[in-house]
Formats: sequence, C-alpha cells, structure tokens
Amino acid sequence: MGSIRGGLIFSALVLAASCARDGRVPAVGTIERHRFEIAAPASELIVAMPVTEGQALRKGDLLAQLDGGALAASRDSLAAQASQLEHRLEELVHGARRKELTQARAQVAAAAALQLQATKEYQRLAELVGRGLVSQSQVDQQKELRDSSAAAAAAAEAGLELLQEGTRSEQLEQARAALRAAQALLQQQDVLLARLQLVAPVDGVVEALPYRLGERPALGAPVVIMLAGGVPYARVYIPEPQRAPLHAGQTLQVHVDGIAQPFSGTLRYIAGEASFTPYFALTQRDRSRLAYLAEIDLSEPAARALPAGVPVEVLLDRGP
Repeated sequence: MGSIRGGLIFSALVLAASCARDGRVPAVGTIERHRFEIAAPASELIVAMPVTEGQALRKGDLLAQLDGGALAASRDSLAAQASQLEHRLEELVHGARRKELTQARAQVAAAAALQLQATKEYQRLAELVGRGLVSQSQVDQQKELRDSSAAAAAAAEAGLELLQEGTRSEQLEQARAALRAAQALLQQQDVLLARLQLVAPVDGVVEALPYRLGERPALGAPVVIMLAGGVPYARVYIPEPQRAPLHAGQTLQVHVDGIAQPFSGTLRYIAGEASFTPYFALTQRDRSRLAYLAEIDLSEPAARALPAGVPVEVLLDRGP
C-alpha cells in the first residue's frame, strides 16, 4: 500500500514538474503542522480524558489522566523506608543519648559486682575443699560461674566504650548511602506519578484520540495525537532541475488552493537526497524526474489559520 501511494505521489510530481506556468515550474505539496504523539508512560487505565478531537489547546492543558493507585501505594512504601533510614542516620550522627550511657554504666557496675561476688565465693569454696567440707564438683561449678561473670563484665565494659567513642565513619557513610538510594527511588516514583497526567506540550489542536476513557493503553502507545498551532509550513517536492539554486533562508511564494493571494515563506530545509527514486547511475533525462523534499515556514499572521493537508504549490524559475 505504501509503495503504491509513493508511486502515485511521484507520478503527480513528475506531471507537475513537466508543466510550466509563465516560464516557471510548480513544486507541489501540502500545508503541514508539527505532529506530537503523547504516549502512555505506563500501562494504566485512562480515568480522565477531558478533550475531544478537533479541540484547540493551550500548552499545559490536561489531555488525559492515567490511574496512579498502584504507583501511589508503591510511592508511600518508598517514602516510609526513606523516613526510617533518615531517622537511623540521625541516631548514628548524634551518638548515644545520656540515658543510654547511664544505663550502660549501670550494667558495667552490676556485672563487676557479680564478678566480685563469684570470685570471692570461689576462693571460699577452694579453701573448704582442702578440709573436706565441700566436694570438688561444687568448686568447679563456682569456677565456671566466676569465669562467666568475668566475661559478662568485660562485655558490658566494651559496650560502654563503644557508646562513649560514638559511631564510626564507615557506619555513617553506609547509612548516608542507603538514604540517598532510597531518596532517589522515591524521586523516580514521583516523576512517574507526575507523568501519568498527560498535558499538551505546545499550543495546538487535538488530531486523534486512539484510546477512550476506561481503556488501558500499552506502555509507549500514543494516547493523544495533536498538531502544533502557530506557524504552519509547506512541505513541497522540488524538481531536480530547480534544486541547485535553492538554499535555506531563501524567500519563496507559496500558493494555497482556494486562496488567491500567495503567502511569503522562508525555505527552512531542503533535502540533500532525492525522494522516491535512487539518483545514482541515471541519465540526464532520468535525473530531471527526481524530486527533493523541502519545508517552507509560513510566518505571516494570516497563515496561522491554514488547516493541515491543504494542497500548495511553489512556482520556481525554469533556469537555463
């Protein structure tokens, strides 16, 4: 279908190029406007679509709203994780509280008292076993109790020293890195939630609505197609013999079907390669049948109202 349509267009261009008007050759084409496809950032239901086809829009107008319930719940979970990590970092930065230090000192004192008591009891039993008043097993049990109480006292003392020294720099850096990662995920989720609200990128007109309210577009599928407002441009095909004298910035007269007065336009772009037909290994006669795509901006105020798709032609000098 595309090749047939391209052949028909090319045939029309060849016919136009072969017909001169007042010693000039027409380059034919149509009025065009920049086309925008506003795609779905996620496969979610369309819960609002306040626009209709053909409606004029201003930049920032709401086009469609996708359901963000699932993403909002995920965002709340990430926010809770980030808050937890932030509080943990604050604890590490500020170090132990006064009450924690008091509690640790009390634990050290209690452990030391138990160790002293266990040591004295072991010494007493060791004296009695020599007199035959207690058994050796009782002495061994008390020795184990003395050793374990000494270990507990040492652990309590080490815990107190850790609280007094504060948090190590490595622990702080790990906590900061974890918080930064959680905040980055949260920011990413906020951006995605904001993108569920589709807005007009420029002033323009709604051309098509491929999906309707309540449908679920696929990820990346165009939800709204719009044409930009403002300055339109003429897309024409320049015959090969008239290509060489043309250059960007040149002023050309554009004739629009149905309007008597031509519009003054500025040639913004002209292709470096011919359309529809390969240019290599062609005879001079064949080369005259080539056409080059060109775009001409129509900046006159009256041109702003021109609808897209209207046929136009630009009359070019035949040349030597």
